[in-house]
Amino acid sequence: MSTTGLRDRRKRQTRQEISDIATRLFTERGFEDVTIAQVAAAAGVAKMTVTNHFPRKEDLVLDIHEEFVARLGEVVAGRRDGESPLAALRRAYFADLARRDAMLGFAGPDFVRLITGSPTLLARLREIHEEREAPLAAALTDEFDEFTAELVAAHVVAVHRTLFREVQRRTLAEQDHDEIAAAVEPLAARAFDALQRLLDAD
Repeated sequence: MSTTGLRDRRKRQTRQEISDIATRLFTERGFEDVTIAQVAAAAGVAKMTVTNHFPRKEDLVLDIHEEFVARLGEVVAGRRDGESPLAALRRAYFADLARRDAMLGFAGPDFVRLITGSPTLLARLREIHEEREAPLAAALTDEFDEFTAELVAAHVVAVHRTLFREVQRRTLAEQDHDEIAAAVEPLAARAFDALQRLLDAD
Protein backbone atom coordinates (compact mmCIF):
# COMPACT_ATOMS: atom_id res chain seq x y z
CA MET A 1 0.00 0.00 0.00
CA SER A 2 1.31 3.47 -0.87
CA THR A 3 2.06 6.08 1.78
CA THR A 4 -0.90 8.11 0.55
CA GLY A 5 -3.20 5.09 0.71
CA LEU A 6 -2.07 4.25 4.23
CA ARG A 7 -2.56 7.84 5.34
CA ASP A 8 -6.06 7.91 3.87
CA ARG A 9 -6.95 4.65 5.60
CA ARG A 10 -5.72 5.99 8.94
CA LYS A 11 -7.78 9.15 8.44
CA ARG A 12 -10.88 7.08 7.77
CA GLN A 13 -10.20 4.93 10.83
CA THR A 14 -9.69 7.99 13.02
CA ARG A 15 -12.86 9.56 11.68
CA GLN A 16 -14.88 6.41 12.37
CA GLU A 17 -13.42 6.03 15.87
CA ILE A 18 -14.28 9.63 16.74
CA SER A 19 -17.82 9.20 15.41
CA ASP A 20 -18.33 5.95 17.34
CA ILE A 21 -17.10 7.48 20.60
CA ALA A 22 -19.18 10.62 20.09
CA THR A 23 -22.31 8.60 19.36
CA ARG A 24 -21.79 6.56 22.53
CA LEU A 25 -21.39 9.72 24.62
CA PHE A 26 -24.41 11.36 23.02
CA THR A 27 -26.52 8.25 23.59
CA GLU A 28 -25.49 8.08 27.25
CA ARG A 29 -25.79 11.79 28.11
CA GLY A 30 -27.84 13.43 25.36
CA PHE A 31 -26.62 15.26 22.29
CA GLU A 32 -26.99 18.77 23.69
CA ASP A 33 -25.19 17.86 26.93
CA VAL A 34 -21.90 16.71 25.39
CA THR A 35 -19.34 19.17 24.04
CA ILE A 36 -16.84 18.78 21.24
CA ALA A 37 -14.07 19.12 23.84
CA GLN A 38 -15.50 16.16 25.76
CA VAL A 39 -15.64 14.08 22.59
CA ALA A 40 -12.02 14.96 21.82
CA ALA A 41 -10.91 14.03 25.34
CA ALA A 42 -12.73 10.69 25.20
CA ALA A 43 -11.23 9.94 21.78
CA GLY A 44 -7.74 10.97 22.88
CA VAL A 45 -7.36 13.56 20.13
CA ALA A 46 -7.17 17.33 19.91
CA LYS A 47 -10.39 19.29 19.60
CA MET A 48 -9.15 20.57 16.23
CA THR A 49 -8.85 16.98 15.00
CA VAL A 50 -12.53 16.46 15.73
CA THR A 51 -13.58 19.66 13.97
CA ASN A 52 -11.32 18.92 11.00
CA HIS A 53 -13.19 15.66 10.44
CA PHE A 54 -16.58 16.99 11.51
CA PRO A 55 -17.07 20.75 11.00
CA ARG A 56 -20.59 20.43 12.45
CA LYS A 57 -21.30 18.70 15.74
CA GLU A 58 -24.39 17.04 14.26
CA ASP A 59 -22.27 15.26 11.68
CA LEU A 60 -20.51 13.31 14.43
CA VAL A 61 -23.78 11.38 14.60
CA LEU A 62 -24.94 11.69 10.98
CA ASP A 63 -21.51 10.70 9.74
CA ILE A 64 -22.59 9.18 6.40
CA HIS A 65 -24.32 12.39 5.30
CA GLU A 66 -22.07 12.93 2.25
CA GLU A 67 -22.83 9.47 0.88
CA PHE A 68 -26.48 9.92 1.84
CA VAL A 69 -26.81 13.20 -0.07
CA ALA A 70 -25.07 11.83 -3.17
CA ARG A 71 -26.77 8.42 -3.25
CA LEU A 72 -29.92 9.13 -5.29
CA GLY A 73 -28.09 11.11 -7.95
CA GLU A 74 -25.50 8.36 -8.26
CA VAL A 75 -28.22 5.75 -8.74
CA VAL A 76 -29.71 7.72 -11.62
CA ALA A 77 -26.34 8.54 -13.19
CA GLY A 78 -25.26 4.89 -13.02
CA ARG A 79 -28.49 3.30 -14.16
CA ARG A 80 -28.53 0.43 -16.64
CA ASP A 81 -28.83 1.04 -20.37
CA GLY A 82 -32.46 1.55 -21.26
CA GLU A 83 -33.54 1.81 -17.63
CA SER A 84 -35.64 4.81 -16.65
CA PRO A 85 -34.50 6.96 -13.72
CA LEU A 86 -37.51 5.98 -11.63
CA ALA A 87 -37.00 2.28 -12.35
CA ALA A 88 -33.38 2.60 -11.23
CA LEU A 89 -34.38 4.43 -8.06
CA ARG A 90 -37.02 1.83 -7.29
CA ARG A 91 -34.61 -1.05 -7.88
CA ALA A 92 -31.98 0.59 -5.66
CA TYR A 93 -34.46 1.25 -2.86
CA PHE A 94 -35.58 -2.36 -2.68
CA ALA A 95 -31.98 -3.60 -2.86
CA ASP A 96 -31.12 -1.33 0.08
CA LEU A 97 -34.23 -2.51 1.90
CA ALA A 98 -33.12 -6.12 1.50
CA ARG A 99 -29.80 -5.15 3.11
CA ARG A 100 -31.54 -3.22 5.92
CA ASP A 101 -29.32 -0.32 4.88
CA ALA A 102 -28.67 2.60 7.22
CA MET A 103 -29.37 4.90 4.25
CA LEU A 104 -33.04 3.97 4.66
CA GLY A 105 -33.08 4.67 8.39
CA PHE A 106 -32.23 1.23 9.74
CA ALA A 107 -30.43 1.55 13.08
CA GLY A 108 -30.74 0.41 16.66
CA PRO A 109 -33.47 1.86 18.91
CA ASP A 110 -30.96 3.79 21.04
CA PHE A 111 -29.57 5.54 17.96
CA VAL A 112 -33.03 6.39 16.65
CA ARG A 113 -34.03 7.74 20.07
CA LEU A 114 -30.88 9.87 20.04
CA ILE A 115 -31.88 11.40 16.71
CA THR A 116 -35.57 11.88 17.40
CA GLY A 117 -34.94 13.19 20.90
CA SER A 118 -32.73 16.05 19.74
CA PRO A 119 -34.26 19.06 17.96
CA THR A 120 -30.80 19.90 16.63
CA LEU A 121 -30.27 16.47 15.09
CA LEU A 122 -33.80 16.37 13.67
CA ALA A 123 -33.24 19.75 12.03
CA ARG A 124 -29.95 18.58 10.55
CA LEU A 125 -31.56 15.37 9.29
CA ARG A 126 -34.29 17.38 7.54
CA GLU A 127 -31.60 19.56 6.01
CA ILE A 128 -29.67 16.55 4.75
CA HIS A 129 -32.79 15.11 3.15
CA GLU A 130 -33.37 18.42 1.37
CA GLU A 131 -29.75 18.48 0.18
CA ARG A 132 -30.42 15.30 -1.79
CA GLU A 133 -32.63 17.17 -4.24
CA ALA A 134 -29.92 19.16 -6.05
CA PRO A 135 -27.62 16.26 -7.08
CA LEU A 136 -30.64 14.14 -7.98
CA ALA A 137 -32.13 16.92 -10.12
CA ALA A 138 -28.76 17.38 -11.84
CA ALA A 139 -28.66 13.68 -12.72
CA LEU A 140 -32.23 13.82 -14.01
CA THR A 141 -31.53 16.60 -16.52
CA ASP A 142 -30.45 14.08 -19.14
CA GLU A 143 -34.04 12.81 -19.09
CA PHE A 144 -36.11 15.91 -18.26
CA ASP A 145 -35.99 19.67 -18.66
CA GLU A 146 -34.61 21.56 -15.65
CA PHE A 147 -37.98 22.42 -14.10
CA THR A 148 -39.33 18.88 -14.44
CA ALA A 149 -36.07 17.42 -13.11
CA GLU A 150 -36.36 19.57 -9.99
CA LEU A 151 -40.02 18.64 -9.57
CA VAL A 152 -39.32 14.91 -9.92
CA ALA A 153 -36.35 15.16 -7.54
CA ALA A 154 -38.52 16.86 -4.91
CA HIS A 155 -41.13 14.10 -5.13
CA VAL A 156 -38.55 11.30 -5.00
CA VAL A 157 -36.86 12.83 -1.96
CA ALA A 158 -40.26 13.25 -0.28
CA VAL A 159 -40.93 9.54 -0.77
CA HIS A 160 -37.54 8.59 0.66
CA ARG A 161 -37.99 10.95 3.61
CA THR A 162 -41.45 9.58 4.41
CA LEU A 163 -40.27 5.97 4.22
CA PHE A 164 -37.22 6.86 6.35
CA ARG A 165 -39.55 8.22 9.04
CA GLU A 166 -41.64 5.07 8.87
CA VAL A 167 -38.54 2.96 9.51
CA GLN A 168 -37.69 5.17 12.48
CA ARG A 169 -41.24 5.02 13.85
CA ARG A 170 -41.28 1.24 13.71
CA THR A 171 -37.81 1.06 15.25
CA LEU A 172 -39.03 3.09 18.21
CA ALA A 173 -41.97 0.67 18.47
CA GLU A 174 -39.33 -2.05 19.10
CA GLN A 175 -39.90 -3.88 15.83
CA ASP A 176 -36.85 -5.74 14.59
CA HIS A 177 -35.33 -5.05 11.19
CA ASP A 178 -37.02 -7.97 9.48
CA GLU A 179 -40.44 -6.88 10.75
CA ILE A 180 -39.77 -3.32 9.65
CA ALA A 181 -38.64 -4.36 6.17
CA ALA A 182 -41.71 -6.56 5.73
CA ALA A 183 -44.00 -3.68 6.70
CA VAL A 184 -42.19 -1.03 4.66
CA GLU A 185 -41.93 -3.07 1.45
CA PRO A 186 -45.59 -2.67 0.39
CA LEU A 187 -45.57 0.98 1.46
CA ALA A 188 -42.54 1.62 -0.73
CA ALA A 189 -44.20 -0.19 -3.64
CA ARG A 190 -47.27 2.05 -3.27
CA ALA A 191 -45.10 5.14 -3.11
CA PHE A 192 -43.10 4.30 -6.23
CA ASP A 193 -46.29 3.32 -8.07
CA ALA A 194 -47.69 6.75 -7.21
CA LEU A 195 -44.55 8.42 -8.54
CA GLN A 196 -44.84 6.45 -11.76
CA ARG A 197 -48.48 7.50 -12.20
CA LEU A 198 -47.42 11.10 -11.65
CA LEU A 199 -44.81 10.86 -14.39
CA ASP A 200 -47.18 9.02 -16.73
CA ALA A 201 -49.74 11.81 -16.33
CA ASP A 202 -47.26 14.40 -17.60
